[in-house]
Amino acid sequence: MTTTGILSQWLGYGANPPLWVEVALSFVVAVVVATIMMLMSALAGPWAKRKITAAFTDRIAVDRVGPWGLFIIIASAIQLSAKELIIPEGADRPAYDLAPFVLPFSAFMGFAVIPFGSGLQLADPETGVVYLFAVASIASVGLVMGGYSSGSKYSLLGSLRAVAQNIAYEIPLVVLAASVVLFAGSLQISEIVAAQQGALLALGPVTIPQWYAFVNPFAFVLFVIANLAEVGRNPFDLPEAATEIVGGYITEYSSVYFVLFFLGEFLHIFLGGAIIATLFLGGPAGPGPEWLGIVWFIVKIWGVFLFTQWCRSAVPRLRMDQVIEVGWKFLLVLAFANLVLTAVIVGVFQL
Repeated sequence: MTTTGILSQWLGYGANPPLWVEVALSFVVAVVVATIMMLMSALAGPWAKRKITAAFTDRIAVDRVGPWGLFIIIASAIQLSAKELIIPEGADRPAYDLAPFVLPFSAFMGFAVIPFGSGLQLADPETGVVYLFAVASIASVGLVMGGYSSGSKYSLLGSLRAVAQNIAYEIPLVVLAASVVLFAGSLQISEIVAAQQGALLALGPVTIPQWYAFVNPFAFVLFVIANLAEVGRNPFDLPEAATEIVGGYITEYSSVYFVLFFLGEFLHIFLGGAIIATLFLGGPAGPGPEWLGIVWFIVKIWGVFLFTQWCRSAVPRLRMDQVIEVGWKFLLVLAFANLVLTAVIVGVFQL
């Protein structure tokens, strides 16, 4: 049951509350989820990214602005917001103004169906997996809008790279998610999480959970690699390659618009981590009481974020032709091979 349904019953409205009650409760839950993700993105962008990268590269990073440098979050927000918003002369204003809002919007729409644990889930449609990938892919539209409308060849090149890369890796992501759907027998995200409960193997005191990362580790590894490309982290950070195209699709953006792009980027990194945690790592499942579910879920998301930052620091960037070749010639082929193998295994066990 979603959080809205739980709150409705707790307030005494039952399973079929009045429309205004359902809308009000949905708004409250949406604000809670959005606030959690905004705080995580604010922590990750100005502070955690720098500290993690510094740790990997044996540097100090921010340590002067507040305890452990935490006040750099406030300082960066003031600094970026205070900058002048400069609009290029050749910009296509409607698309230029709308593009920064598309990225965070698509990420927030994706979080609407993610079960955070402890009963926190805004919606649970029967086609949750389809909805999740559909709204997450809207981000590509925002990247193209930003690059095209800026009137800059560097921005345009970055947006073309972004859409080429996203298309090349979204298809393997969907195919790999389909293998999880075959195992779970449902597109509903709550059913996929429920199917991962229990133990896969018990080796004395050690119990391996029935997560799809252990049931199908091949799909898990491929999905993590494809997710790196989808969120633009090394070795797939070509849309914003500073040494080649200045900053890609974001080159001509400043002030609040730049902050929105920056926020959308980290929201999508966390959305990718949430999808990985939901489909392959048991969602909010973890040791301890059920109310700790949201804690375990956030820990898993940050674990994925830590891996993306390690890749950012340690893995060299590929060329654009290599990125496309890996996506279409290797990852897609392996994803379909995994899907066929999964279908055979599921079919054999159902006989």
